[in-house]
Amino acid sequence: MQTRNPSSANPPWKRRLDLVLVVVALPLLLPLMALIVLIIRMVSTGPAIFKQERIGYLGGRFLCYKFRTMFVNADTGVHQGHLNQLMNSDVPMIKMDSKGDTRIIPFGRLLRASGLDELPQLINVLFGDMSLVGPRPCVSYEYEKYLPWQRERFNTLPGLTGLWQVSGKNHTTFTEMIQLDIKYSQNKTLWLDLKIIFKTIPALMIQMWETWLKKNSRSRAAQLKTSNSARSGNDGCLSQPAFMTVASGGTDTEQRRKLKRNLYG
Repeated sequence: MQTRNPSSANPPWKRRLDLVLVVVALPLLLPLMALIVLIIRMVSTGPAIFKQERIGYLGGRFLCYKFRTMFVNADTGVHQGHLNQLMNSDVPMIKMDSKGDTRIIPFGRLLRASGLDELPQLINVLFGDMSLVGPRPCVSYEYEKYLPWQRERFNTLPGLTGLWQVSGKNHTTFTEMIQLDIKYSQNKTLWLDLKIIFKTIPALMIQMWETWLKKNSRSRAAQLKTSNSARSGNDGCLSQPAFMTVASGGTDTEQRRKLKRNLYG
């Protein structure tokens, strides 16, 4: 399905690094992947592997694999609307997961926050459609809305992880994501790939922690709303949101500093 030759995007060292790491990691990851397949089949009906056409090197199309984390035949129009809002505004790229997306199956949020849902893309790496490190492959309706300068991010192979993922991810705007991806495509080196790979696990752990905090915040907010509905006053309504704003502001400030370092050196 790939309409461009992806091998021309891969320096020899990058392809060798991909193959060596995948061959070493697969025997360790296969039991985990089998467990994930079992869990998905237990909690929902349908295939455990989700296949979707994605846009890769120079706009070429390929079939991308991942573990299914949503119910079969989930409405994609909701995601398109959310994505359009992110692309046309200067707000952090927060996933719909944080708002309690009802399309997600049990344990799906954990798989997505931990990045485990992307493990089947190791097959894409072996096929040469993807690399371990690179910009995330996007869907066709997202690609169609890209401006010419934004499509420079496709001048390298897409990856499982990348400079954007270890630079704040959900704390960055769409434009900042594009800038980070373009910076990587123009400056990829063996050292940079290794640095990103080693930073990926800590970044995923932070993402899981933030997902857990947001889930608990939603639960507390729901409990607070229920409690306040039984009261005549509203004195307790402001304390929790105020705390969340202060805490969020501190985290965002730290992430913005990190982002500026990655963008401007």
